[in-house]
Amino acid sequence: MNVQDRAPAHIRAIAPYQPGKPISDLARELGLDEAGIVKLASNENPLGVNESALLAMTRALSEVTRYPDGNGFELKAAICAKFSAGLGSAAGAVKPEQVVLGNGSNDVLELAARAFLTPASSAVYSQHAFAVYPLVTQATGARGIEVPARDFGHDLQAMRAAIAPDTRLVFVANPNNPTGTFIDGERLERFIDSVPQDVLVLLDEAYTDYLPRALRYDSIAWLAKYPNLLVSRTLAKAYGLAGLRVGFGLAAAPVIDLLNRVRQPFNVNSVAQAGAVAVLDDPAFLERSYEVNLAGMRQMTDGLSALGLGFIPSCANFVAFRVGPAAEVFERLLRQGVIVRPVGSYGMPEHLRVSIGTRDENARFLAALRSAIDGLPGVSRVRVGA
Repeated sequence: MNVQDRAPAHIRAIAPYQPGKPISDLARELGLDEAGIVKLASNENPLGVNESALLAMTRALSEVTRYPDGNGFELKAAICAKFSAGLGSAAGAVKPEQVVLGNGSNDVLELAARAFLTPASSAVYSQHAFAVYPLVTQATGARGIEVPARDFGHDLQAMRAAIAPDTRLVFVANPNNPTGTFIDGERLERFIDSVPQDVLVLLDEAYTDYLPRALRYDSIAWLAKYPNLLVSRTLAKAYGLAGLRVGFGLAAAPVIDLLNRVRQPFNVNSVAQAGAVAVLDDPAFLERSYEVNLAGMRQMTDGLSALGLGFIPSCANFVAFRVGPAAEVFERLLRQGVIVRPVGSYGMPEHLRVSIGTRDENARFLAALRSAIDGLPGVSRVRVGA
């Protein structure tokens, strides 16, 4: 018997998370110029980093011989200041003891799983939801309960019915990744209210900053009402700091205390903390990110419609579209220097997901897609008037 055979069976059975294909890999594999490659696979902010964050990170480089602040005092203060204002929350100020920092919001998901799940428990999540939910569940040895989706989104009624006596954690993504589907605030709060108080509801709001204003709701206010609610956020998307890996969770202090007990020391580095503090204090950049995405989404969906391709209406910074022979279309796009995201592993073998980029990047993708599907057998077209 080899040493790896001694690892727990639930660990050996994990299929590792597959991120979007890096530009450098594609350039090396196909001999392409990196400068000519368009990556629309990982839902990154096409605007890049804002100037204030770049300046703050440059200043922080002079202190990289020192360990970062393990408690993240300044970053937690910035989070509390921003999200206490929130969307008109009447629940009072968010306090530092209600904040846990993560190496991206993925880290927060894992902390919750490690703190609340055991091989004797279960977690509930939706079909077509973020791949990390089953991964972190399986890593603890807990039982994963995947609830069939409704119209590619969460079926909250079925998810509530799926909660078992051993369930300790429920994952809800809003908007959802990779489908972009959305649950309105009223329905979502009714669901949280229905969940037993000894079951943690993890509300993953990685894409909440892209929600149309008419759809926004105040999840921060719910923290005062629901001691079993954990809201996770990230600065990787609308805030443009994907490479720094900064996320955070907001919850009642006793929940955060448990997460901090399993959190790695110094899990958010000093340069990342400096950049995060700066970007949280730049509402103009966040607004610009929102507006660019709004215009880009119209451009992208109009283009997909013009090609006769169906898509899932999205409230995020990406859109999943049905093309039929998705694997072949993906490869044809790669050969043109355009990277999108296959979602077959999410149970969507005929779909691809494309991130919203700049106007020029979106146009480049749409032109490449037109070429990729031209004359390709089996392409799924939407019938006019169907």
